[in-house]
Amino acid sequence: MLPREFLAGITNEDVERIVLIEHSDPHSVLGAHPSRIDGQDGLIFRFFHPEAASAQLIIKDELISLSKTDLTGFFWTWLPNRFLPLEYMVRFIFDNGDSWTIDPPYRFMPTLGDHDLHFMGEGKHYNLYEKMGAHPRHLDGSLGVSFSVWAPNAKRVSVIGDFNNWDGRLFPMRSMGGSGVWELFVPGLSQGSMYKFEIKSNTDAIRIKTDPFAFGMELRPGSASKIWDVDGYTWTDNEWIESRDHTDHFATPMNIYEVHLGSWMRIGEELKQWASYKEIAEPLTDHMKKYGFTHVELMPIMEHPFDASWGYQVTGYYAPTSRFGNPDDFKFFVDTLHKNNIGVILDWVPAHFPKDDYSLRLFDGSALYEHDDPKQGEHRDWGTLIFNYGRNEVRNFLVSNALFWLDKYHIDGLRVDAVAAMLYLDYSRSDGEWIPNEYGGNENLQAIDFIKEFNAMVYAKFPGCFTVAEESTAWTGVTTPTYLGGLGFGFKWDMGWMHDTLKYFSKDPIYRSFHHNDLTFSMMYAYSENFVLPLSHDEVVYGKGSLLRKMPGDEWQKFANLRLLLTYMYTHPGKKLLMAGSELGTWNEWSHESSLELHLLNYDTHFQFSHFFRDLGSLYKTNDALWEWDCRPEGFSWVDCNDNMNSILSYIRRSHNRYLICLLNFTPTVRHAYRVGVPEKTSYKEILNSDSEYYGGSNVGNAGSIVAKQGRYHGYEQFLELILPPLGGLILTKGDD
Repeated sequence: MLPREFLAGITNEDVERIVLIEHSDPHSVLGAHPSRIDGQDGLIFRFFHPEAASAQLIIKDELISLSKTDLTGFFWTWLPNRFLPLEYMVRFIFDNGDSWTIDPPYRFMPTLGDHDLHFMGEGKHYNLYEKMGAHPRHLDGSLGVSFSVWAPNAKRVSVIGDFNNWDGRLFPMRSMGGSGVWELFVPGLSQGSMYKFEIKSNTDAIRIKTDPFAFGMELRPGSASKIWDVDGYTWTDNEWIESRDHTDHFATPMNIYEVHLGSWMRIGEELKQWASYKEIAEPLTDHMKKYGFTHVELMPIMEHPFDASWGYQVTGYYAPTSRFGNPDDFKFFVDTLHKNNIGVILDWVPAHFPKDDYSLRLFDGSALYEHDDPKQGEHRDWGTLIFNYGRNEVRNFLVSNALFWLDKYHIDGLRVDAVAAMLYLDYSRSDGEWIPNEYGGNENLQAIDFIKEFNAMVYAKFPGCFTVAEESTAWTGVTTPTYLGGLGFGFKWDMGWMHDTLKYFSKDPIYRSFHHNDLTFSMMYAYSENFVLPLSHDEVVYGKGSLLRKMPGDEWQKFANLRLLLTYMYTHPGKKLLMAGSELGTWNEWSHESSLELHLLNYDTHFQFSHFFRDLGSLYKTNDALWEWDCRPEGFSWVDCNDNMNSILSYIRRSHNRYLICLLNFTPTVRHAYRVGVPEKTSYKEILNSDSEYYGGSNVGNAGSIVAKQGRYHGYEQFLELILPPLGGLILTKGDD
């Protein structure tokens, strides 16, 4: 029989639900509550710990023994003439003599308001990361951590961690009603503590889950979330941010260096150990400046369990991977690059997530983040699950996540992986394996709405940032603004250009005249979207061969072809992306377990090739004709695209104040007295010859400059008569430029 005083303001059912760890509002039972007993006002104190033998209440210097009920784990007392607010502690004492003194979490008001819950339910709480997850803060004079998690179908949610022996009975959370959110403020916790959520499902199954909003996570194979203050770092990149916010990215150079942090730089014996964010920052910065790169694109650095996924199967969407350090270390990395005028792009993966049971899968025992039907909710090719974009809270989780990286980590751009997999309901599915949309089509209307909302919010809230789509189909309007009906991306990877170009360059030059359109076709659609030309990790991994190995011929021809390929790439309209290692002319494919092969620079062929790439990168950055009108037809014109018999292309790149003549000879035959029409009767100088002896070439060229001759050619009233080097590219500018 429970004492009458103990039950003041509660029912036997309340008590039973606390014992069963199923109460949705433990704050209404536990802690201190005003009560009037026998005409006298006071406070009733109730505490619960099923393993404790006794307990004491501590109010300042006062130590009060608590009564123990017949129910295991309940301790209580009633104190007359005590009133709230009141600071107090409780000490639990165990049979072995150990004790545990805590500031009870059940004396605090909710840390989320109706405004937060309303906009989260609508899917419009775009800075949701300020509320959900674990946040160190002061509350009512106590320093601690506020926890919140969305689990609408749970019977009970508890915070467990190294601070309560991972015991789900000790810190059950409070339900915030129909929102499905559970919250709890736990005093006394500090940065670095590990935690998870213990969830009791509607079928009474216990599920141990990491925090979807965790700002830090334990190094694999551990999977615990870590408490971290994401506002604790002092940034020093104000000048970069100010400049970025006034930059027109369409009309500026963008030479992107794709990097997998786990393999770019390794340290220790036999280079088997990861370098940290801090250790990588300066060497990567120096390397990128050396080769003329303007941005680094990091393959996903969000936390992931499996190294060989390269980060594309994310379990911690808000946590930089702990492989290379803590969140502040990653901020130092970004800060360092920004101070050296290098932008940072992150690969972002909202298309799917892995089935690891500690993460998002069946989060509260139900298909919460994913679809219940595998015809909608599973990527069989990748063994992953598809987000339910039609659910407001899921869409809010993802849009908020994108904004989080731009806000808290000063990221400059997001490259969205596998956009095609989101756009199409039948992506990589056979008949009968997918469900049509409401109109009978194969478009994923909910995903399309999500993509548009994501892009609209990025450009509205962070106008200095940009987004990039890795989209491999003919979907129209990928980079058309959302207000004009497009998807709203800033840029799109030109996968067609990449495929056609590598296909062409793999051919023996003797056959290239029959495949001339592989190079010219890209200009048929070059201005249909704002393109990035990618030669990414996907092209140099898993049996595909490095760029150098893809080239035909002997060693000399392979290097000549690769120099020519890059000359073509850097003079073609579109921003540039190159996988790390390609600037060295590596023979080996990229491996996530290797390190950048800087030792190759000890060999003349690779040193000379790297010299070429340095000059090409410098030329690209300093000549606005190669990027100012990348996204405008005025920036490009053919001189001759029809000389397939000689496998030669000639074209002009323009900006508002200059132009460059580009000539590319895709055969090993030297072309003498080759005529090409030019806009003005003046002298032209070679500012790049990919066949220079400094680059390992045969040094065929035009002695640095040449004067135009009178005579109609290619629609112009004057022409140049040139020597074109074998497998070589020339870039010419007016002599007075």
